Amino acid sequence: MQDFSNALSDLSRRLGDARQYLRIDELTARRRQLETELARPDLWDDQEAAQKIQREFASVNDDLTTFAELHGAIEDAATLADLAREEGDESLEPEINEAIAALTSRFDDLELRALFTGEWDENDAIMEFNSGAGGVDAQDWCEMLMRMFLRWAEKRGFEVEIDAASPGTEAGISSATFIIKGRYAYGYLRSEHGVHRLVRISPFDNAARRQTSFASIKITPFIEDTTGEIDIDEKDLRIDVYRSSGAGGQHVNVTDSAVRITHLPTGIVVSCQNERSQHQNKDQAMKVLKAKLLDLERLKHEAKLAEITGDQLDANFGSQIRSYVLHPYQQVKDLRSNIEVGNVEGVLDGDLDGLMEGYLRWERATAAP
Repeated sequence: MQDFSNALSDLSRRLGDARQYLRIDELTARRRQLETELARPDLWDDQEAAQKIQREFASVNDDLTTFAELHGAIEDAATLADLAREEGDESLEPEINEAIAALTSRFDDLELRALFTGEWDENDAIMEFNSGAGGVDAQDWCEMLMRMFLRWAEKRGFEVEIDAASPGTEAGISSATFIIKGRYAYGYLRSEHGVHRLVRISPFDNAARRQTSFASIKITPFIEDTTGEIDIDEKDLRIDVYRSSGAGGQHVNVTDSAVRITHLPTGIVVSCQNERSQHQNKDQAMKVLKAKLLDLERLKHEAKLAEITGDQLDANFGSQIRSYVLHPYQQVKDLRSNIEVGNVEGVLDGDLDGLMEGYLRWERATAAP
């Protein structure tokens, strides 16, 4: 008869760890408070505040439900193991093994949460793409990266809101900005901040020579509620209205009301061309600007720019965080965590979780004690 005691003890230990990093006791108290708030008859007098409370309640309830399900599943597996041992019934072993394997997999996924320790890790994320050295190939590479993250977001069930995309001179895109909305979007995506390098046979070279191309990605936490935290003087803004370029459809709507806002004191430029009206585009661009300014203030205050988001490097040779090689061999290598993946096509199709997890674990291992 197989002995399951060690496996079950390990699962119980991991449940105890989950109680700590999920902050179950705090969440239990917070759920009671939120339930009281949701029961207020005047809740929807302020729709934004009500929606914020609803979102928080959903995330709190999700964590508590997950913990309760894991606790119940471990108890069920232990009861079944006790029954099998008492009756000497080996026919129950496959069912017990299956339950333990399923629980192990769920804990593997859940324990990533323990790696999200940043203040804004739970937030949505602003992604900015810019093509670098490599000419047309770099612009094509920039669009390939954009597609890669769109696929990744789709697989995770995250919502994507594309604010702006500028087409390349012959192919691809020269730049793009969009927001990925989902719980822990920033926590995952901050691993992608930096320069990405592609090596391949150029499809734009008649001589079929190998080409190295670069594109940079900047990740900023999207902080929608900046009331009272960021005060922007209208005199500090230059607002330009223009007609969006490109074919529209797949990436961006073509309208006459695209808006570009330049914050003169910092030089930060944001744009939005996805909405149908100038007013909507301006509102969305202002949200992004406020989030970027708030992030900038946070970084200044903490004096940890390189530690939190990494140095801003030119998208050129020697500055990459990750290399994607399609020729003469197939490999993706993260130059920080040293994780290597042979299935390049899978990565380009959005299979990024392993690389993201590897970065988070590398970050924790290398963090100062």
